[in-house]
Amino acid sequence: MIADHSTKDIDALKQIAELLNSSNEMDRMLDDALEKLLEVAGFTFGWILLVDDRQGSDCCASRNLPPALTAGEYSLLRGVDCYCVESYRNRKLQRAVNVIECRRIEYALKHRVGDPEGLTHHATVPLKSGDERFGLLNVAQAGKAHFDERELALLEAVALQIGTAMKRIRLYQSQEKNARLYARLGDAIQRIHAIPGPKQLPRQAVRIIGETFGLPNVSLFFSKNDELSLRAQYRNNKANEECQELALEDTGIVETAYRDNRLVVVSHGGAACTERMSSLGYPPSGSAAAIPLRMQGQDAPFGVLLFSSPSNKEFEDYQEDFLYSLGDHFTLSMANMRLAEQRREIARLEERNRMARDLHDSVMQKVFSLSFLAKGAESMLRGEPPAAADSLKEIGSLSQDVLREMRSLIWQLRPPGLENGVLHALEEYGRTIGLRVYGKAEGVKELPRAVEEAMWRIGQEALNNVKKHAGTNAAYVKLKIAESEAELEIEDRGLGFPKRARKKGRKSMGMTSMRERAEALGGNIVISSGGGMPSSVRAVFPIRAIEPWQEKEQDICEEN
Repeated sequence: MIADHSTKDIDALKQIAELLNSSNEMDRMLDDALEKLLEVAGFTFGWILLVDDRQGSDCCASRNLPPALTAGEYSLLRGVDCYCVESYRNRKLQRAVNVIECRRIEYALKHRVGDPEGLTHHATVPLKSGDERFGLLNVAQAGKAHFDERELALLEAVALQIGTAMKRIRLYQSQEKNARLYARLGDAIQRIHAIPGPKQLPRQAVRIIGETFGLPNVSLFFSKNDELSLRAQYRNNKANEECQELALEDTGIVETAYRDNRLVVVSHGGAACTERMSSLGYPPSGSAAAIPLRMQGQDAPFGVLLFSSPSNKEFEDYQEDFLYSLGDHFTLSMANMRLAEQRREIARLEERNRMARDLHDSVMQKVFSLSFLAKGAESMLRGEPPAAADSLKEIGSLSQDVLREMRSLIWQLRPPGLENGVLHALEEYGRTIGLRVYGKAEGVKELPRAVEEAMWRIGQEALNNVKKHAGTNAAYVKLKIAESEAELEIEDRGLGFPKRARKKGRKSMGMTSMRERAEALGGNIVISSGGGMPSSVRAVFPIRAIEPWQEKEQDICEEN
């Protein structure tokens, strides 16, 4: 008899093993395995509970359950924890056991929920594979109150097979999901590469990432003076450009990811969203992932990419390598965009230098020759006839004016000396247009390239106005550089702007250009002048800790 039972059990295990290895679909595999177990072992009822230590239990497969346990859409199997689930959670349930008292069955009988069909007791065994735990396998038989050692041993063997199959299927599903994620990553990176410029990058990138991966909320933070600035956010299927300055301690897991320079994943809310972030309209989070954005060669991140979802455990299946790869590809896109912008800038400079060389080598030489010929012809005529002599003198004078204008134009196209600082460049430019420039500098700090170039162009326009309108050959330039701002002031001691330039509602193109250059970088400009009184141009620019890749993409906070 013992041999017959052993042969029967081995055959049952063989049939179950073959069935478990034939499917990669979790629900179908569990349902079929449970049906086969009841068939070969002769049990009446069976159900499998997936148990989460925090979220409760869920009946994922069942066979032949009586109305007492299926009433209310299986509410008893979800709502009341019995001895087996409590023991499982407390890690006291390690092997197959008889359950003497079942709260679910007792509740159904006491409240007459439905017909138990003879179900009074059940056996239970944990489903696990190695250190991974999945839930419980429960079986019962009508009128049966005790399961012998052979039956419990069979349950343990089947549970081990099911646990191993569950681990295999989860690993397969994880790899399959990861392959899909990497395929989507390629699509997302192509779309991000197609973004036209750095200013559009934050808003469009969070939208692309959110849409590609089906994420409810995506936020982009950049660091600034040991604080974080929320720069763009995707939620409710819309992307918005934000400008919210946040202290690090107000950013939850974003702070942890930034300070520790590591990926942080939270599966059950917690520190994902702080009260401060909630007050700014950031949605509550059931789970979140914070990815540090790292630039090669830098110790600290320059920002953090935050994903969040109202659902728990949303990001547990996202492999760490994939999340880091997403952040690194995003950073690489930004770096490539910056390099492309630098290449375009270099091409513009080269073209300007080419034009300057061509003007110098062709047009200027011809104008100089014209001036020389006019002077020679004037000396040959020696004043006769007077009209011709006067015309030649006028040609010579106009030629000299053209030469001066051409030198100024060439200097603007290719300003020598800017590499030595904006003050030195303005002094040099002043000399080319016949001005004595008295420069004074306060403070020593390297200026961002965009700020230095804006100062140069504003100063150049201001000196041109001094030369044209002030009735003086002297200008006073003061450059003051502090920790958080830089100030350029150009003064003359002449007659000020002409009346027509000061009429209400009327601005010259040069004045408008100066104002636009200052405001584009978050600065401001004050131009003052009175009739017959000296004029001054004062431009103030904020100085930020701008990373090399950020130089062209000035902070949009002030622009908005």
